[in-house]
Amino acid sequence: MSDHVDGPRSIGDPAADITDLFAFTSPENPARIVLAMDVFPSAGEDAIFSNVIDYAIAVRRVTVAGVGNAAKFQPEADGIRFSCRFETLRRDAAGKAIQRGVCKLPDGRELSLTVNEEKGTSTPEGDVRVFAGLRSDPFYLAWDIAILKKLPNLLQHTNVLSIVVEFDTRRMLDLAKGSLFGAIAETVPPQQRNLLGPAIARIDWVGRPEQTNMRLNNPAMSGIDDLRDLWNQQAPFAISKELKPLFLQRLKDSLATWDMLDGKADWTPEAIAATANVFLDDFLLFDVTKPITDQSHLEIEKSTLSGRPYHTGGGRTVDANSIDILLTWLVNRDREFLLGGATGATKPGMKAFPYFATPNTELQTVAESVELAAPPDDVWSLIGQFGGAWHPLTARVSLTGAGVGQLRSIQTPEGQRIVDRLEAIDDAKRFLRYTNIAGMAASHYTGTLEVKPKGSGCVVDWRAQFVAADQTDRAMKVIVSTLLKTGLESLKSRFGVAK
Repeated sequence: MSDHVDGPRSIGDPAADITDLFAFTSPENPARIVLAMDVFPSAGEDAIFSNVIDYAIAVRRVTVAGVGNAAKFQPEADGIRFSCRFETLRRDAAGKAIQRGVCKLPDGRELSLTVNEEKGTSTPEGDVRVFAGLRSDPFYLAWDIAILKKLPNLLQHTNVLSIVVEFDTRRMLDLAKGSLFGAIAETVPPQQRNLLGPAIARIDWVGRPEQTNMRLNNPAMSGIDDLRDLWNQQAPFAISKELKPLFLQRLKDSLATWDMLDGKADWTPEAIAATANVFLDDFLLFDVTKPITDQSHLEIEKSTLSGRPYHTGGGRTVDANSIDILLTWLVNRDREFLLGGATGATKPGMKAFPYFATPNTELQTVAESVELAAPPDDVWSLIGQFGGAWHPLTARVSLTGAGVGQLRSIQTPEGQRIVDRLEAIDDAKRFLRYTNIAGMAASHYTGTLEVKPKGSGCVVDWRAQFVAADQTDRAMKVIVSTLLKTGLESLKSRFGVAK
């Protein structure tokens, strides 16, 4: 999923896991450029930035140093850097938990900001403004890419933490020296001495989308070593000379595999080698003097590899269909556009700062039911006990309190602990409602269980509503559906199935 969960190390630290990088012209003001990085895949509403990590976007001027099969984009040795650092949570005068931070600008100025402040914050001069906070994930993936099978958007209703930097283009970039730039985003931990080995230079970094999860760790290739953590430890703009051959060969093998995924060969060996060389120098290319549109992503690379001048600003907008653009190029070299099973993210981008859509907070619903041959009172006498020991996925239950407000702590056979609170119960109507306190990767989780008469038997309805957190909406629905179905299916052997 773009650069979501792009290696074992970043998976273990979601606040440092960079999901995407963007570079585009401000829709509000064409004289300004927007750079943005997203982190924390499937962020819950309480997700916060790490207070021990620098979140940075670095930009260097780039020149076209070769075209055709000799295509090469050469970055300058130095560039500009925006680096944000966040504090621990504090409470404001009203007692609300807030997080503040500081964004250090390339010229040394520091801009204080408050997370989730919708309008962001600007410098006194007005040349830079920054936003940081929870937003709807603009990325969408609607393929099982290993077999080119279309799917619904796998990231529907998910959120990320976004850092958006907008600045006056001519004031920040010396365009007299050139208008083509390369950008990367990285998460850098404090450089401390590690007694067990060398210090970690960075946790994650991103240039073009899908360098790690689709090109270096191609899901269509079997039996390969996972190089993602090794790649993420490389210095952006300066990949290790010793490891370049390893990464280059993987990029070649990966592209050759993508080429044959539709059973047709569209890439020559020479073109594969040239494209792999371009991908090895991984940074998001954008030209600030040319139009950056939803369709211009990767046009600079493709045109240069084809031996012709590029005519767009490349970059990547909030609404760019980056997966389908990339997949079409890799699989059939733009012979036929491959459109996945979704035509957009959960929410489109906005035309006003901070350009990324507001977070997804809509409750999602999973509902299951079963018809049983037993009278409703007989079934309720079992499942109407809030303890829930009847459920086959319950290894042990402990109860605290009684009646409304009662807590149940459930330990699953796998050792997971789930804590629910009883919110309402009506034995006459055979109905109960509960909320999850801990253990489910969701917020606002409410479950209802009801037994209603039907014919000579009854029907049991079990429903759950929630907002997924730390899991994709799709994954959370599978988890909840499995929980509900497993419980209801177990009742069939106890009470029989209605005919």
